[in-house]
Amino acid sequence: MEFANLTDDKGCDNKGLTLDEIQAVLKAKVLCCDEKTSSKAFTACGCDLMSDVLAFTKPGSILLTGLTNSQVVRTAEMLDLTGIVFVRDKHPDAATIQLAIDCGIPLLSSPYPLYESCGILFALGLKGCITVE
Repeated sequence: MEFANLTDDKGCDNKGLTLDEIQAVLKAKVLCCDEKTSSKAFTACGCDLMSDVLAFTKPGSILLTGLTNSQVVRTAEMLDLTGIVFVRDKHPDAATIQLAIDCGIPLLSSPYPLYESCGILFALGLKGCITVE
C-alpha cells in the first residue's frame, strides 16, 4: 500500500519539476546552461540506450543516463528534452559540454545511481514517459 501513495499525483502533481528542484533533490551540480534551470520537466526517462530514448521519450522530459557522449546531447536536441542528468557523478568531456551549450541543453551531474535518481523523482510525482495500464 505504501507504493500506492507514491502514484497518487502528489508532489509535482503533473505540473512538472523545475531543473532547480531536480538539482536540489538529486544533489546535482549544474555543468552548463544554468540560466535555464527554471525550465520544467513534465516526465522523466532513465535510460542508457539512445534508441529507446528516441522511441519512448516525450518532449519536455528530463533524461537520466550514465552515458556521457555527444550522442546523448544530440538525442536530447532531437526530442526537445528539458535537460540531461548524468548519474554516478559522471561528467562528459569538454566537447560534449560545448555541444550542450550550443544546443541550449542544461547538463547536471548527480552522485546517485540511475535507479535511485529515477525513484527520487518518481516519489515526487514526476511520471515516466510510458503509461502502463
